[in-house]
Amino acid sequence: MNKKLLLIIFAALAFSACKKDFLDTKPTNAVPDDQVFSTADNVETVLNGTWSYMFEEFFSYAVPGYKSINLTSDAMGSDVAVISSYGFSAAYGYTEMNDNTKNRVSAYWTILYKVIDNCNNIIARVDNATGDDSKKQRLKGQAYALRANCYLTLASFYQFNKTGAEKAVPIYTTPSGPTSVGKPKATIGEVYKLVIDDLQKALPLLKDYQRSGTQKWKIDASVVNGLLARAYLYNRQWPEAITSAIAARNGYPLMSGDEYNKGFSDISNGEWIWGHAQTPNQSNASYNFHFLDVSTPASYYQSFMADPYFKNFFDSADVRFRLFDWDTLPDQEGFLRYKKFRFRDPGALIGDLVLMRSAEMYLIEAEAYAQNGNTGKAAAALNVLRDARSATHYTGNGSHLVDTILVERRKELWGEGFSLSDIIRTGGTVVRKPFLSYNGQDSIIRVPRGDGSFVEVAGQGHQTLKQPDGTAFTPYSNFYLFAIPITEVQNNPNLNN
Repeated sequence: MNKKLLLIIFAALAFSACKKDFLDTKPTNAVPDDQVFSTADNVETVLNGTWSYMFEEFFSYAVPGYKSINLTSDAMGSDVAVISSYGFSAAYGYTEMNDNTKNRVSAYWTILYKVIDNCNNIIARVDNATGDDSKKQRLKGQAYALRANCYLTLASFYQFNKTGAEKAVPIYTTPSGPTSVGKPKATIGEVYKLVIDDLQKALPLLKDYQRSGTQKWKIDASVVNGLLARAYLYNRQWPEAITSAIAARNGYPLMSGDEYNKGFSDISNGEWIWGHAQTPNQSNASYNFHFLDVSTPASYYQSFMADPYFKNFFDSADVRFRLFDWDTLPDQEGFLRYKKFRFRDPGALIGDLVLMRSAEMYLIEAEAYAQNGNTGKAAAALNVLRDARSATHYTGNGSHLVDTILVERRKELWGEGFSLSDIIRTGGTVVRKPFLSYNGQDSIIRVPRGDGSFVEVAGQGHQTLKQPDGTAFTPYSNFYLFAIPITEVQNNPNLNN
């Protein structure tokens, strides 16, 4: 990490004067550290400002904060066909994230390690602040969890976890300063150990914390359990993943079919465990919807279309099947819309961002049970989710249950950022095929027009079918991994020691 990295200090945030609980994002670096961390209220200001920086800071319109990491993950997967030349086309084509000179590579690294450094400062200093002890404990727990989330993101995209011994990314657990020395890469096993240790420290600190329903951006015990469930699953600790997933989803019932079709942009959805809310005065992160929203006329890019083969995973009774719609716009004709994400307020172009849902926890529970050999409980957890989506019950004998669950993850979590990370963690393969008919010719689709007529067009799918070197996608391809930026390589002589 660049030793000149400064603590991001945010003034006048926490709660706006209005009744809703959102953040002001005005930064200043003019406040001395001893004042910043002198009181629990000031520490909370730093934590809230760190969160705001994480989601609201733009590096470009193509990198609208932390959530754009999720967009990159899905753009690099199998089920999104990116059609706009602006935004994620280079990531989609695998010519960006393995190039350590690219802006997006640098931006993601900067976001994650700046947030880590702020959390390190909070963890190191909050005990000496004046103020309510229970508040200080809560802030420390939230800082541990937020740091863990950043390291979990790094573990998910920067290295494979085959043996645990693979070199991944540096670990920093103390505040940086002018004399800080760059750390070498830790192993992927060490990164996961830190993630799990941090989350286990966070749980008792947050056990008595009760947030309101309008504060889902605040980290509570349910969020921590959800992060633990992810970390345990990714690190192949199956029993622990099950326990944490069940704890995380408690109190967050699966949404109805009608709710599923409302656009995935409202944090009040009862299934959302964790999310980032938006208002007219705080809406930078809503820019992510300009890529995901393919049906709102005011959406700028509408670039995240679905691979036509993705539709074949769904049976027609599935509530998620309703979201498919062939596009008839002149410059998008023949592409398949998947209308899962829509601006909550199309006039103001605002939409809340989902970070964690109970549906994911059922899928973690199902996968962990299946991997641990309990196919009965795995199928039961899977079918709870399928029932909620009016999808066909799983009735197999378990021989391909893990693969079935991984496909269900693709169906349920499309657009939420799990595509590439699931490929990396499972040793999977990106699959991109031309959309052709049985005879090898273009697939012709009959698309309705607004006037009731129909037009026949060639169905469109992936434009990138191979890796940049012309070879087919394979398991554990180095093209899947995010590069460490050139600035880190140049400024940290110990990186590869």
